[in-house]
Amino acid sequence: MNDNDVLLDESPNLSALKQAALSYVTEAFAEAELDGLDGDCMAQAALFAAFTELVATYGEDAVAEYAATLPDKIRTGAFSMAMSLKH
Repeated sequence: MNDNDVLLDESPNLSALKQAALSYVTEAFAEAELDGLDGDCMAQAALFAAFTELVATYGEDAVAEYAATLPDKIRTGAFSMAMSLKH
């Protein structure tokens, strides 16, 4: 199993590589904000790019199954906790 295989698992911990990737994305958001781009616009573009990459890597069915788990993760604060990782 490589680091990419873990992405669609239910693992609550980010690997060191994923933490580094999150830092890059966070920096891109900060730079875009400095250039006057709205955070919502960046978030939607990032989601589109992310799902495009996931589909290319894992296929539509696997990504659809993963996406179906997102409402519960959102409601339980999984992404609120991720935001605290960047501070």
